[in-house]
Amino acid sequence: MTTQPAESAPTPRRRSIRLDAACAEAVELARAALAETDPAGGANVGEHLGARAEGERLVMHLFECLLPGYRGWRYAATVTRVIRSKHVTVCETALLPGPDAIMAPTWVPWQERLQPGDLGVGDVMTTVPDDDRLAPGYLESDDPAVEETAYELGLGRSRVMSREGRLETAERWYESDHGPHAPIAEAAPRHARCGTCGFYLPVAGSLRAMFGVCGNLFAPDDGRAVSADHGCGAHSEVVPDQVPTIDALTTVYDDASVERV
Repeated sequence: MTTQPAESAPTPRRRSIRLDAACAEAVELARAALAETDPAGGANVGEHLGARAEGERLVMHLFECLLPGYRGWRYAATVTRVIRSKHVTVCETALLPGPDAIMAPTWVPWQERLQPGDLGVGDVMTTVPDDDRLAPGYLESDDPAVEETAYELGLGRSRVMSREGRLETAERWYESDHGPHAPIAEAAPRHARCGTCGFYLPVAGSLRAMFGVCGNLFAPDDGRAVSADHGCGAHSEVVPDQVPTIDALTTVYDDASVERV
């Protein structure tokens, strides 16, 4: 005996809400309710902009808002009635933004608003517990230098930079003004790279191969982390071009001292 697969039941269509006629005609009732909440006694309630169905026998009336400072906003009053009754009552009133209303920008958490350099003297910036850039100090790391200083429980740092945090830092440093694409690095002599400079102090850990700190007092990057392929004119091995001696110069005549014969 074979059975036929059951046919799937058709998805029911959502029935559109019909605009209740009695509630739609209660324009003056809605206006009077808004006038009670208007600071000017209804003077700021403008022309009727229309009505829309919010549910069964539930209609919202919209009015133009003339309140100073609320351009594009609308006064709204919701009215309803019970079934088999023509008596309409007001549910609530509100002030709602319209399509071209002037509104405050979307609120952004402070963690996302902060930019490099915003932290000033005396400011305190807390780090969230689940920061992806950090990892607990007791976990094994792929960076030996991190494990040397953070593995001992109670003695090392409670949290250290995670692999994701180090990669993010390396990318930010490399693309900054202390990387190889900075104008000062591109204008420096070709061989004047930080990795071969005597003032270059390599950092510890997995970033050692690519980054260090400049220790040249006269360099613009003194005390800052720079990439090994960054460079400037204060390189320790830069030799100035040889200045030609007087004998090597071409003969020059001073026309001012020539006597005409």
